[in-house]
Amino acid sequence: MAVKIRLARHGAKKAPYYRVVVADARSKRDGRFIEEVGRYNPCVEPAYVKVDLEKIDAWIKNGAQPTGTVSRLLAKAREEA
Repeated sequence: MAVKIRLARHGAKKAPYYRVVVADARSKRDGRFIEEVGRYNPCVEPAYVKVDLEKIDAWIKNGAQPTGTVSRLLAKAREEA
């Protein structure tokens, strides 16, 4: 099973709020997920990024692949930590 670390969109129209989730690559964007590992809100200044780096590192070690956007968010979170 291919596992991805990706964003799931929540919030209102024109006011997105995202959850960083670990999900099967075949599931829908906002569908079933395995675990929630963070949150991202681009609508506030500065953008709110809160992720559990320990859980994400454990998932990556087990073979999960982060998407491009999540990779950029992780880099931002790692430099803040």
